[in-house]
Amino acid sequence: MIIVESKLDLKNILKNSIKEKKRIGLVPTMGSLHEGHLSLIRIGLKSCDQLWVSIFINPTQFNDLKDFESYPKDIENDIIKVKSISNKINLFIPEKVQEIYTSNINSDEFEFGIIDKVMEGEYRPGHFKGVGTIVKKLFNIFNPDIVFFGEKDYQQTLIVKKLISDSSLNINLIVSPTIRNKNGLALSSRNNLIPKRLYKNCGIIFECLLFSKKHFKKIHYPDLIKMINEKIAVLDCFELEYFEIRDEKTLRSYSKFEKKIKYRGFICVKVEGIRLIDNLLLN
Repeated sequence: MIIVESKLDLKNILKNSIKEKKRIGLVPTMGSLHEGHLSLIRIGLKSCDQLWVSIFINPTQFNDLKDFESYPKDIENDIIKVKSISNKINLFIPEKVQEIYTSNINSDEFEFGIIDKVMEGEYRPGHFKGVGTIVKKLFNIFNPDIVFFGEKDYQQTLIVKKLISDSSLNINLIVSPTIRNKNGLALSSRNNLIPKRLYKNCGIIFECLLFSKKHFKKIHYPDLIKMINEKIAVLDCFELEYFEIRDEKTLRSYSKFEKKIKYRGFICVKVEGIRLIDNLLLN
């Protein structure tokens, strides 16, 4: 295992790998690794000659300073978890923000169309510009052949897919299925912030998605949203921020069922102010 903190050192290592025509894989993370991340790493290990995991809490994708400051950090434990999978995995853990943002800490401008204007894009203004910026920077640093992202952040995977396409990059994007705990809650670093007394009720988020999968063809869409809101509202400290059904390819809004379109349900619930997102393919 190689652990690198400097972009310059990393570039020198990668230069040799490119010369040797090694297939380079990248798992970009913000740390506080959980089984969802580890599943991506295991898939990556089988797919690449050289696998890198980046750990960097990217400031430009946070529209809320408190959210950025409270984001879970546990670098030592992250290293232990990665080592437990294999010593062949390498880590890039920038010591300073300046390793990534060499001048101003600002987002680049992108044209993502509807993808960054709805759901997470609507409720977190500027979030996907920050995502696009860090992903572009990591692609420029690593020049990877293959990258790995999780389905839980499905809207983000569409952003990455469009970035790769618009930039004509020869990068293969692998999206790995969402990993869940026993009550169905999608694994997320933010789960560490949920108060224990509320954790047991968080399974309601996935239950709402399963309910929508079962009934969305039969129930009028506004009525379905109302029913899901009622399921969330009865729980103390739980608040539905949004539930939406959209075309999974384009994110166009759902109005009536069409057989040829694959629909996906998207949900965001605040649990004592902590935003938890999830999604599910409905048909």
